[in-house]
Amino acid sequence: MKPISILLLLCWACIARAQEIIEPELSGERYNILWIVNEDMGPYIPAFGDSTVETPNLSRLAAEGVRYTSVFSPSGVCAPSRAAIALGMYPSHVGAHHMRTGGNPKFYPKTHPPYEAVPPPEAKMHGQYMRELGYYATNNAKEDYQFRKSIVCWDESSNQAHWRKGPKDKPFFSIFNLGITHESQIWVRANDSLWVPEDLPVPVPPYLPDTEVGRRDIRRMYSNIKIMDQQVGEILQQLEEDGLLEKTIIFWYPDHGGPLPRMKRLCYDSGLKVPMIIRFPGAQHAGKIDDRLISFIDFLPTLLSLAGMQPPAYLDGQAFLGKYRAAEDRTYIHAAGDRFDAKYDMIRAVRDHRFKYLRNYHPEKPYYLPVAYREQMPIMQELLHLRDAGQLTRNQAQWFRETKVPEELFDLYNDPHELYNLAGNPAYQAKLEELRTECDRWMAEIDDKGLMDEVDFVQTIWPDFKQPVTEKPVAVKHKRSVSLSCTTEGAAIGYQILDKDEEAAPAPWQVYMGPVNLPKGKKLVAKAHRLGYAVSEEVIVK
Repeated sequence: MKPISILLLLCWACIARAQEIIEPELSGERYNILWIVNEDMGPYIPAFGDSTVETPNLSRLAAEGVRYTSVFSPSGVCAPSRAAIALGMYPSHVGAHHMRTGGNPKFYPKTHPPYEAVPPPEAKMHGQYMRELGYYATNNAKEDYQFRKSIVCWDESSNQAHWRKGPKDKPFFSIFNLGITHESQIWVRANDSLWVPEDLPVPVPPYLPDTEVGRRDIRRMYSNIKIMDQQVGEILQQLEEDGLLEKTIIFWYPDHGGPLPRMKRLCYDSGLKVPMIIRFPGAQHAGKIDDRLISFIDFLPTLLSLAGMQPPAYLDGQAFLGKYRAAEDRTYIHAAGDRFDAKYDMIRAVRDHRFKYLRNYHPEKPYYLPVAYREQMPIMQELLHLRDAGQLTRNQAQWFRETKVPEELFDLYNDPHELYNLAGNPAYQAKLEELRTECDRWMAEIDDKGLMDEVDFVQTIWPDFKQPVTEKPVAVKHKRSVSLSCTTEGAAIGYQILDKDEEAAPAPWQVYMGPVNLPKGKKLVAKAHRLGYAVSEEVIVK
């Protein structure tokens, strides 16, 4: 099949508006919930209009499920995105907006040591909520949340984690993270055999080089997508082997937009917009399209809603499915770009169904940030070579402008690549003012931490750059049970029941939700942990 143009691909979702409310009919039983997450990918599959390669497993999932065509990460890079998914809160609200807080020394600023974001005390991770609701919760296997995972978040988080290890009388919440489509796999796998023809025609966005080097890396991207599709098929096969397909709600989505230059790390749709498929039990609403605006911060409240729990009011997101679905759909999507590895910038974005507003807080800086990690990619090296040789096209050269304008406005119906700034056009001043006002409102509402210098901000959560420590749990022994508490606000308590001479295992820690029965001849070991803090010392009750 011939690949469609990227222009048609991006316009497809703009005109394919859903005309009906899509809500599954779920019986009183609790369904399993499975998230299949791959990295760094836009809508580059047939189910979303790009026929460059065939992806039979995702095409099957889409034919039996619902395609969501207006889903966005609040960040164009993985760690802040994953924080948003885990917490249901904006990264710039909880101090998780810089990429990354824990920092690889090779790609980290020298102004301060690595740290962990410290979410508000009421915040809990998705896995903890689901365990509290009686689910067996697993993560296979990427974490990278901008803070150490809560000790009570997962029953298991490892390369071996699987719903199959859980008790048969519990529903499961399981995440599988597929890394084959990550940007690094374009250069790491450069010499591996392709899963596509070596001369496969591929669509080249106008901001990337249509050269053999450029096309080769794009072919590698599609080759990796085909491998990912096979991995999705293996997970679906395991679900069918276990007789659980019709007892499971399946989500598939990428963790943010595409892996190529001027995609990842940016606030253009190429970096924020992702395809998503949800298959409901009984293949309800099979083949339907839902074009509601959805943000990653909506995933946690939707997860809770599907599990029968009303989402807490502190969450930034809102449920788009389930018993507690929000009364009104989103009007806007919000996103942010801040430090990427060692390079600083600050951009805020607001988008409705048609228009995107960008606010550049450092117009004195160039659009392109020389991020060393990205510059390992041949297509990025090709762009830099063409730049230095003065051979870039107008569209390619835009990214290398030495300064930015303070505000940008793009009509995504007519300009899906966001190349023509309308902010200075009098015909669009009303829309510019609308989105500008919404940007102000949003940033004030979430107390945007990007407005602070990172070093100053870290001092507010880790004074003197020292990690605060969760207080040791306080145990009260009753006749047959033990009660636990912790004076650190927002700390979760985990415990294990062990033989008296047995040492505590690293995991799992059971979630403390009330007095725990302590059998004769056993001991209880407990720890407390607030997100962003160091884990407490153990308390032992015999």
